[in-house]
Amino acid sequence: MNNELNPVVLCEEDFSKLKQLVSLSGSAKQDEMSLAHEIARAIVVKNDSFPPNTIRIGSTVSIEDVETKKLHEFTIVMPSLADIKRKFVSVLSPMAAAIIGFRKGEEVVWKMPSGLKRIVIKDVQTPLPA
Repeated sequence: MNNELNPVVLCEEDFSKLKQLVSLSGSAKQDEMSLAHEIARAIVVKNDSFPPNTIRIGSTVSIEDVETKKLHEFTIVMPSLADIKRKFVSVLSPMAAAIIGFRKGEEVVWKMPSGLKRIVIKDVQTPLPA
């Protein structure tokens, strides 16, 4: 499975926030499974043209681990708002970085601390643009 076959779509607002976060965190390294790499290959669209069912900062997502069939639901937030008890996951975490810019129904392979994981995006609830 190659994530390069699935385009990453980011709205202008998220693209700007993510570029800033990646440069501030010192993770500008662009290996194939890095947030920096995904940002570099992203298709950036105007905020009001952002496609439905696409994951962005503020999206609540439901994903399934292909191997274990375990479902996870969480909301992707900026690092300062991360709160695992509320299921708010930082966009810099491996799980959120893996799926940002992807769409409902897509399968993503990503390097997690426990090894490579195959994830299917089951549902995406994206907030309306401000």
